[in-house]
Amino acid sequence: MLITNIGRLHGIVPEGVRCLRGGDMAAFGSMPGAWLRADGGIISGFGKMDECPSPMPGEEIIDARRGIVIPAFCDSHTHIIYAGSREGEFVDKIQGLSYEDIARRGGGILNSADRLHDISEDELFEAALGRARLMMSRGTGAFEVKTGYGLNTDDELKMLRVAARLRESINARVRITFLGAHAVAREYTGRQSAYVDMLIAEMLPAIAETGLAEYVDVFCDTGFFTPEETRRILEAAAPFGLRPKIHANELGISGGVQVGVACGAVSVDHLEQTGEEEIALLAASETVATMLPGASFFSRLPYGNARQAVDSGAVLALASDYNPGSSPSGDMRFVMALGCIQMRLLPNEALAAVTINGAAAMELGDRCGAIAVGRDARLIIVKPGVSLDYIPYAYTEPYIERII
Repeated sequence: MLITNIGRLHGIVPEGVRCLRGGDMAAFGSMPGAWLRADGGIISGFGKMDECPSPMPGEEIIDARRGIVIPAFCDSHTHIIYAGSREGEFVDKIQGLSYEDIARRGGGILNSADRLHDISEDELFEAALGRARLMMSRGTGAFEVKTGYGLNTDDELKMLRVAARLRESINARVRITFLGAHAVAREYTGRQSAYVDMLIAEMLPAIAETGLAEYVDVFCDTGFFTPEETRRILEAAAPFGLRPKIHANELGISGGVQVGVACGAVSVDHLEQTGEEEIALLAASETVATMLPGASFFSRLPYGNARQAVDSGAVLALASDYNPGSSPSGDMRFVMALGCIQMRLLPNEALAAVTINGAAAMELGDRCGAIAVGRDARLIIVKPGVSLDYIPYAYTEPYIERII
C-alpha cells in the first residue's frame, strides 16, 4: 500500500520512542507534503512527497488528496463487555443522585453484574463485538477491555472468554485486564475483606490458568477497595504474571496513586481528583497517568489536571472509559476534544495522549500509536481541508475520509 499526496503526516517519532513525556507531547512530530508505504500492515517507509517512490507492481495506491494522516487512536481503558444499558441511572443522576448514592441502592456496577449473570455468552459476545466495531469505525485501532461485571469466578471467566473471542474476531490490537476487584459482589455485602480473600484464593488462580489476561486492575477509591486491599491483590497477582493497573482517585484522593506507583503499575487511571503529591509521583515514575474525560463529562465530575501533569513531565494518556454507567461512548475524537476544551491541552498534546501514550498504557508503545518504520499501519486519513487543530475544534463534524 502506498499513500500519496498527504497534506501533513502527524505523529512521527524517532526509532525506539515508546511514549512522550511532558513537553515532548507538544512536539509530536509531523511532516508536510508526505507519502507513506506499508507492507503486510507494517509501515515500511515514509517521506516528502517530492521524493515519493514509484509504485511497485500490484501495490494499492491511495491518494490522500492533501488530507492529513494521523495514527489510529489507542484506547487504553474500556469496559465494553456488558449486558444492557443503564439509562435509568442516567435519569437518577439528572435528578441529583451521586455515583455513590446509586451504588448504595444496589445500582451501578452491581446492576451490570446482575444483568451479565443472566445473559448467554454468545449474546454477550455479540453485544461487545458491536461496540468494538463502532469504536473502530470512529478511528480506534487498539484498545484494552476489562472484566469486572462478573464479580464471581464463573462470570469473570465468561467475560475473559468473550474478550478473547473479540481479540480473534476483529482487526484491532486488544489487551485484556482482569478487574474482579471492581466492586464487592452482592452476596458479600458487609464482608469486603472476605471478598478480597476469595478473589485472591479462588479467582486469581482460575484467571491465570486461562492465560487470557495480561493485567490485573483494582478500583482503589472512596467507598470501594482500600490501598491496603489493593496492594494485597496486586502482590498476589504478581506471581501469575498479571501486571498491575489501577482505577484511582475518581471519587476522592484515595491513596491509589501511591500504591500504583509503588507497585510499578503500568498505568493509574481516572485521576479526576489529584493533588500536588499525586502529580509529582506520577511525573517521577514510569507509570502512565491515564485520565478519562468522558467520565468527567457524563458524571459531572471534575476533569483531571492534565495541564499540570504535562507541565510536570508525566506521561499522560486519555482514554474513553466506555462503559454503561459513567461513560457510554468509545468515541476517542470526543475524548481528544475534551482534552483540549476542558483540560487545556494543545491539539498536538491531545493527539499524543490518545495515540502513542494510550499505546504505552497498554505496553504497545513500540507497535502502534505513532508513525515510524516497523510500526502498525493503523491510520486515519482525514478529509481534505481538515487540519489537526480543526478535529477537536469542530468535534461533531465528520472528519474521516478512510481508516486503514
